[in-house]
Amino acid sequence: MTDASSTIETAAMKLIPWQLTMLDKALKKRQKLSALKKHLRDLPGKRCLLVTCGDNNGAMNYRIREWGGDWVWAELEDAHIKTIESLLQEPVTAVNKLDCRLLFPDGSFDRVVTIDCHEHLKDPDLLNAELYRVTKANGSVIVTVPNGNRRKLAVRMKELVGMTQSEYGHVVTGYEIPALRSMLEKVGLKPHSSSSYSKFFTEMIELGINFMYVKILARKGKVVVDEGTIAPTSQEQFNSVNKTYRIYSTMFPFLWTISQLDRLLHFSTGYAVIVEARKV
Repeated sequence: MTDASSTIETAAMKLIPWQLTMLDKALKKRQKLSALKKHLRDLPGKRCLLVTCGDNNGAMNYRIREWGGDWVWAELEDAHIKTIESLLQEPVTAVNKLDCRLLFPDGSFDRVVTIDCHEHLKDPDLLNAELYRVTKANGSVIVTVPNGNRRKLAVRMKELVGMTQSEYGHVVTGYEIPALRSMLEKVGLKPHSSSSYSKFFTEMIELGINFMYVKILARKGKVVVDEGTIAPTSQEQFNSVNKTYRIYSTMFPFLWTISQLDRLLHFSTGYAVIVEARKV
């Protein structure tokens, strides 16, 4: 890369919020958005809630808001709320992870979405009961979680290199689709569809990126990693890995091409799953 092109790229990055810059080159999060969009239909005119937990800087919220609907935001990790609010320019409601109480009236929302929350909770049934309570009759609840199948090769490789569930801030590895459906049925929701994303090749690329951030850059003192996080959660942290990120950006087209090999694994369930249920 020439000095001129590097300068232009740096200037362009400054015009775009750092959260969106990261999302643009985040393979797994882009797949998550694509998978969620298939479940989030007919949003205009609908009142919607998105609940997140920690691994969120607001970029997912920002892109989902563009799809339509009247969105309200909630977050289970207080430390990240200011970052999310700074991008969205909207308030984010804090949720206590111990009781999972959602501070909204019964039957408030047509669509309720949780992104990777359940695996962080000691008692996810508390959150499920709240999801049921705040959803309108005939409304939808959409839940994403990591696949809890510990036999999957990438899961075993993560543990082998020290990227255990604790590094991700998880109480459990995740939940397989049947287990997640059962959890939602337990509180009165009726699951009716499911999907998955991020198969082996994408997962291995993500593992390499996360390992670099948590195990190499952090240990060299180049960045301060918040407990239970695997990527920058502030402008300061993003700036501290700016040089490394520029290198990654030049490699991104190649990495994206490798991730497309996931298409060969159409017969397998991905490393992240989604279950959609209805309140009847």
